[in-house]
Amino acid sequence: MVFVPIVTAGDLSQAVQRVKPSIVAVGTFMPRRAPRAVFRGTGFVVADGTIIATNAHVVPENLDTENLEKIAVFIKHDNQDRMFFATLLERDNAHDVALLKIEKGRLPALQLDVQSKVKEGENYAFTGYPIGMVLGLYPATHAGIVSAITPVAVPMIKSRQLDADIVKRLRHSFFVYQMDAIAYPGNSGSPVYQPQTGRVVGIINSVFVKESREKILSRPSGISYAIPIKYLHNLLLTTTKSR
Repeated sequence: MVFVPIVTAGDLSQAVQRVKPSIVAVGTFMPRRAPRAVFRGTGFVVADGTIIATNAHVVPENLDTENLEKIAVFIKHDNQDRMFFATLLERDNAHDVALLKIEKGRLPALQLDVQSKVKEGENYAFTGYPIGMVLGLYPATHAGIVSAITPVAVPMIKSRQLDADIVKRLRHSFFVYQMDAIAYPGNSGSPVYQPQTGRVVGIINSVFVKESREKILSRPSGISYAIPIKYLHNLLLTTTKSR
């Protein structure tokens, strides 16, 4: 008989403490706007501590450069709110992942786990900003099991429910992790990690996947999805080789 190790509250508590210093809020900053900082999603630090991973849809397609709008990441450090300006390094729209580089400074990085095989029924956690920076830079953690490993897009019952984006995703489908923990739009870009180690296996996606899978639903469901970390890892390798 094979025994599956049970994740204890102590395991998760220790992992959360390791992960939280690497979680950032991703948005834009414009000095002539009110509010000057606008939240768009969550990100986390990877690689050498200067690179931020997030969802591609979190990063704006265009910036108002005439009014000095810039990509920025926000974090609480030593009980003080800090902001780092960042630039877009690379974006993979097909898998909805992106990499940013902060212009100054270095933050603690998380480790990516591209070797472990994620299985249905396993426990994982994710940490991010489900409602943005409204209540301050205090990331929240949710935990649950991987309830299914499923294609990113499914055929619609009626043809009128199809649009160009869904057709494209059906042609280039890949598998994502379906989780039974609730994530909100602000969680987009949050790392999904092993409670025992804090190593990252996926990226929460609350918009891109649901547009493909749940368009038929009149009300949003409590189901959450995560993009496997291998797509971010591949993007990171490509970016590193080109630099």
